[in-house]
Amino acid sequence: MIQFNPFVIEGYLSPEYFCDRREETALLIEHLTNQRNVSLIAKRRLGKSGLIHHCFAQPLISENYYTFYVDIYDTKNLAELTFELGKCILSGLKSTGRKSWEGFINVLKSLKSSITFDINGIPEWSISMGEIVTPDITLDEIFTYLEHADKPCIVAIDEFQTIADYQEKTVEATLRKRIQNCHNVHFVYSGSKRHMMTEMFLTKSRPFYNSSVMMGLEAIDEEEYFTFANSHFAYNAQSISKEAFSYLYQKYEGTTWNIQYILNVLYTTKSSEITFQEKDIETATETILQRNTFAYKSLLYQLSPKQKHLLYAIAKEGKAQSIMSQRFLNKHKMTSSAVQGALKVLLDRDFVSNDDGVYYVYDKFFELWLNSILSK
Repeated sequence: MIQFNPFVIEGYLSPEYFCDRREETALLIEHLTNQRNVSLIAKRRLGKSGLIHHCFAQPLISENYYTFYVDIYDTKNLAELTFELGKCILSGLKSTGRKSWEGFINVLKSLKSSITFDINGIPEWSISMGEIVTPDITLDEIFTYLEHADKPCIVAIDEFQTIADYQEKTVEATLRKRIQNCHNVHFVYSGSKRHMMTEMFLTKSRPFYNSSVMMGLEAIDEEEYFTFANSHFAYNAQSISKEAFSYLYQKYEGTTWNIQYILNVLYTTKSSEITFQEKDIETATETILQRNTFAYKSLLYQLSPKQKHLLYAIAKEGKAQSIMSQRFLNKHKMTSSAVQGALKVLLDRDFVSNDDGVYYVYDKFFELWLNSILSK
């Protein structure tokens, strides 16, 4: 019999496999049930989407609201955003009954002829991206549905800061106008690029200025996480020592995804009555790096020599500050023009993140792998 692994690394399963966040859950629910839009800001892979889904799963929300979660990270323009929003709303309504999804389809006149049905009469989002030829009209239809739905709605838009980089420069104003006039729906604007999110919501000249309450998300408390980990290891006659978990937590700076991945690998260790120690953390890390070697090599292949050079330099530093300073340039044998050009690409492609002028490789596992090949 296959042993279920309780350390989930993708998506949200159920409250049983969700660690802590009691205060954050209560606060987000309080905001949403009191008609407040929320800007939820935290670095990627810290658990923003998990928190949103966890809140959506609570009875106070699930029994009284229609909830929709849309990730727009890969979108490039208003048409693609509209496509993803329509797709997630139809998907979310399919489990709520015919009346709900039929009402949405009937309002979606610009695309109604393109929606197909399976053999059970359930609608499928079979629309191609190219069919969103009038995104403004389709977006109006979507907001018309949200405003007149038979339940209040909550829409969570993940990686919301993406809209600031769209080809069209009026998308912020376009969305803000519609949201202002839609009183049956409230929004969670989730974002991982703090400087972009704060500019969008705290700059007076921007359309979303003061339109939501700001909510930050920090790492899960170490003690809570340690208790959670051992409660699940116990089902497999395993445990992790307090020292080993503290080492793991500090090594990955409390980043949920990295910690979960290590715990997931440890859980599959073919041994019984085991208490994991620091050496087991290192072994699990090495396993993950080996599994991802092909992917990491493929990522490097996308970069020019100058871009790779800067990526290596940032990986070596761990937390790179003042990268235009003479100290940094001399240490890593780079010119200011080379750093400027390479940095833009690394940031745009999410190889590197920037937090208040501190640059670091976005994926900690990737950083460890880079340092391992540099040390050979």
